[in-house]
Amino acid sequence: MSEFYIDQYLLNIGNISIEGGLKQEKFEKVCELVREKLDDEWGITDDKYKDNKLEREKRAIIGYEKETKYYKEKIREIIIRWKITDLWYPPWHIDLYDAIFHEVFGISGLAPWAYDTLDKYKNSSSAKLIGDKLYCLIGGKTELQPQRIGKRRRKQLMRSLLLATPFENTNKGFHEVYLHNGIRITIYSGEKTKENEEIIVFRKYLIKRMSFENMVELNTIPKEAVEIFRLMIKIGYNVLFAGPVRSGKTTFLQSWQMNEDSNLEGLVIATDPETPWHKLMPDAPIMQLIADGNELEMITKSILRGDNDYVVLEEMRDGLAYNIALEITSSGTKRCKATIHDNDAYNIPLKMASKIKSKYGGNIKDLVGQVFMNFDIVIELIQVPDNRSQKRMIGIKEYYYDVVNDQVYINPICKYDMKSEKWIWNDKLYNDGCDRDTIELKKRLGKLYNERPLEDKALVPGYYRSDG
Repeated sequence: MSEFYIDQYLLNIGNISIEGGLKQEKFEKVCELVREKLDDEWGITDDKYKDNKLEREKRAIIGYEKETKYYKEKIREIIIRWKITDLWYPPWHIDLYDAIFHEVFGISGLAPWAYDTLDKYKNSSSAKLIGDKLYCLIGGKTELQPQRIGKRRRKQLMRSLLLATPFENTNKGFHEVYLHNGIRITIYSGEKTKENEEIIVFRKYLIKRMSFENMVELNTIPKEAVEIFRLMIKIGYNVLFAGPVRSGKTTFLQSWQMNEDSNLEGLVIATDPETPWHKLMPDAPIMQLIADGNELEMITKSILRGDNDYVVLEEMRDGLAYNIALEITSSGTKRCKATIHDNDAYNIPLKMASKIKSKYGGNIKDLVGQVFMNFDIVIELIQVPDNRSQKRMIGIKEYYYDVVNDQVYINPICKYDMKSEKWIWNDKLYNDGCDRDTIELKKRLGKLYNERPLEDKALVPGYYRSDG
């Protein structure tokens, strides 16, 4: 592309300082010309060079720093050569080169949200592109943003993201991909959406410091819960973290796991690469498997034969995952942790049992009993209704199976009282023990009960009947 061409183009559409649509049109045209200039390199016939270029583009698209820097420098050289460094660009980008990069290779107007380059996006955990409109969760409320991403650019964006994730079928109407910084992107398109109303959902995880103390600062949990949880971790309870989408389950799981003994061998089974345990706990012997559906089913026997000290199941959501959880914990494995999309501890055992029966058969009552026998604690979480950026622990429930009387109990250990906005505590613990940590746990619960008593009694769920 010659200097004359670009100069002539800019001359034809007017001075750069012109207000209104022409500025945007000019910027978009320059982005096209930059793309064409960079694409000239595809004329080189060396296959190895082409493979390297394609790989570099893929890595730039999903945000690898080295490749991003490479293309921004290329863009800078082109813009300086064309003498258009004073070209207008959308104000939400860092600079002209950043703006062109994200229009050509990156995620367009979503870049400042994804990479926290504007203060208002730094505490935003969710963004949605619906048609050409961008909505971001800011201060607990979903707000329409000034960025508009047209149909052509949306299609290009979706193609680019899928190019960077080659195992995703571009003909499917549903996709999940990830940026290098861990942001999860869910794409709905084609027949699954209305015409010109494609949906792209972005989720990022805000808490960089995975600690219970951080959760206290955010008013997710009370201060007194920190030592309660650490004692539970020492005892080795099997724990479920339950709640709807965006309720903080994964963050809670991470905080809990970060307190685990780093000398123990762990196995993490996840459906996506959301949590980088090798970075969070670099010295711990943790094996990480990314598998779902048929892939997970194929390796189930191997998983069950493993000699791990504990297993972490991220995002349990079907009969296969629930069955693996029961099989692992039935062998006596302790310290297991799992997240589940359900904020009602009373409903979870029946939900798990029903899904397992639907896939593998079995007796509902027996399966329910096994859930109560294998798991000890459920942490219930919600997203605060009037401020969705806040998460709240609303309950700690204990599961207990009475072997002698074939009976199950759900014991409320802690509850968030909506009226007083305080956590209240029960001193009853069914999973009794005479070890030092259990004795200390009971002692602390007794003290909390005396200060803020929870009078709710343990319940036998109605779905567990002697007649099966």
